[in-house]
Amino acid sequence: MDYINYRMLFCLMISFESTEIAFRVKSNSDLRKALILFRAISNRTLVTIGGLFSRFAISIRLPINWIVKPTIYSHFCGGESIGDCLPTIEKLSRYKVQSVLDYSVEGGENPDQIEAALEETLRTIENAAGNENIPYAVFKPTAFCKSEVLSKKSGGEDLNPEESQEADMFRSRVDRLCNAAHKCGVRIMIDAEDRCYQDYVDEVVNEMAEKYNKEKAIVFNTYQMYRWDRLDVFRRDLETAHSKNFYLGIKFVRGAYMERERKRASEQGYPSPIHPDKESTDRDYDAALKFAVENIDRVSIFNGTHNERSSRYLTELMEEHNIARDDKRLYFSQLYGMSDHISFNLAHAGYNVVKYLPYGPVRHVLPYLIRRTEENTSIAGQTSRELSLILTERKRRRNKS
Repeated sequence: MDYINYRMLFCLMISFESTEIAFRVKSNSDLRKALILFRAISNRTLVTIGGLFSRFAISIRLPINWIVKPTIYSHFCGGESIGDCLPTIEKLSRYKVQSVLDYSVEGGENPDQIEAALEETLRTIENAAGNENIPYAVFKPTAFCKSEVLSKKSGGEDLNPEESQEADMFRSRVDRLCNAAHKCGVRIMIDAEDRCYQDYVDEVVNEMAEKYNKEKAIVFNTYQMYRWDRLDVFRRDLETAHSKNFYLGIKFVRGAYMERERKRASEQGYPSPIHPDKESTDRDYDAALKFAVENIDRVSIFNGTHNERSSRYLTELMEEHNIARDDKRLYFSQLYGMSDHISFNLAHAGYNVVKYLPYGPVRHVLPYLIRRTEENTSIAGQTSRELSLILTERKRRRNKS
């Protein structure tokens, strides 16, 4: 490769180094709070004790909103309602970063909870239809069905009449949400679940994709690439999309339930569904991105990752295949409150970027927040990277002043 080509390649490569771009949405006070929070999260013992205390507080209805809301909740969540989130959505949009409202109230074990989650998700779809800064809606399948029913149905077990009815109602609820999204022209993502629930979720979501993705990708399934079978599943699903003439909406993530998946497999005596090491996960993740881009005429991609290498790799694939940076078939995404150096630098360079913006009543969102802090602590380098970036930006601002 000659000098000119090297120079062109250098110019095309995205950089995540600018903390000025990464944190321009945050005030000095915001940065100081984030520094304190991530220092706390970096302490594994503190996180473990905090998680145990929080779960105990939830179980006995101890009032802890006053502790949680101004700290971890305000950093990772947009507010308690859609209306509360609107100022954050507007602020992010000034820097060309869009939002996905994620109603993060977990559990679907009784009819009242399920109905409340369903109505709230319908509101997020309606709200997205009227707000250009919210290009997707999303929901968690376990919010709409008893976990035992999803597990038995996915495992091929016999269901009693009541359970069969519940499984059918789950399909009906998902259909209602996807139909509403289709009518509004809003793309809707269905989050991935534990392996023990995923087979039935996949079955239902694939039916919805075949039904509603005839003109373009509206329904998006989620592929957790830390599972060793997901690359083959993706290839199989794409073959189905080709043969039945519909579009495939795909959200790629590495995965969120690694430790408990391995523990469950060990306890129940079946092979772990998780790759043996990070290198294998990374290999399959990037292979899936490559395969998706090579089939971009049939696939729309939601790249949900905090991994710099995979984010950069997708930009390289886009350049290689002459795909415009603002092509609506490709989006990058990170969680609100994390990896701002990826999100804002990508958006600054002209790529489509959305932040996952969780919301909901503090007490009901707390299980999500506990899991988020525990994941941050368990992922090697994640918290230290956040701390390093915050410290770099604080130093830059001090030197500038």
